[in-house]
Amino acid sequence: MRVLAGERRRFGYRRLHWLLSREGISMNHKKFRRLYREERLQVRRRGGRKRALGTRSPMTIPQGCNQRWSLDFVSDALTCGRRFRIFAVVDDFSRECVRLIADTSISGARVARELDMAITERGARPLMVVSDNGTELTSMSILRWSKERNVEWHYIAPGKPQQNGFVESFNARLRDECLNETLFTSLPQARSVLTAWRHDYNHHRPHSSLGNKTPAEVAGKISGAPGWGLTPNPAVAPTPNRGHHSRMRLYS
Repeated sequence: MRVLAGERRRFGYRRLHWLLSREGISMNHKKFRRLYREERLQVRRRGGRKRALGTRSPMTIPQGCNQRWSLDFVSDALTCGRRFRIFAVVDDFSRECVRLIADTSISGARVARELDMAITERGARPLMVVSDNGTELTSMSILRWSKERNVEWHYIAPGKPQQNGFVESFNARLRDECLNETLFTSLPQARSVLTAWRHDYNHHRPHSSLGNKTPAEVAGKISGAPGWGLTPNPAVAPTPNRGHHSRMRLYS
């Protein structure tokens, strides 16, 4: 327990108990929690921060992989003080991290290229993409990409990150479990750490919202179905294409 808690310093007792159970170490959860407390392995709370205020707007949950991707940027810095950005793409159904790219500058054209690479790797394009109104994501490169790929692109209302809750939740996990736990000395090292963390997040980290399954397990189960990622569910299907202006409507 101590070894695993040392490796997963931001995991609570429930997630640690699930990981040990998966390795064949069986123990009553109440006993596990008692030992967890006796060993003083509780996750320390970090300092609070201001949170965005505003009315929460409900979002329809996708019914299959590749129906909707959410994307966003996260910033961090090297030990020398040089800033870099991380481009994150998440599948809202499986919670899989589709893309996690670090660089000092990421343009709209780079975003379009990374999305194309993700589509090629997965063998399926998203039916919809959700993002904020950042400069890179409202560029002509993105508008052109959306039109040429026939992908619905939704922009959330300004100042309401909660409307992009799936990727915001991912960003919080990325910050808490990786960025705040690591000192980055160079960009290549940051990329290596992020690649390893992404693999662990997709293939080993249990997600309570997925019934303690991993994103890879959920995506693998769904990927076995005919037409995976290509046939939309009517309940979440995007509206018909009526030009790029219809693609950019805001969530209310």
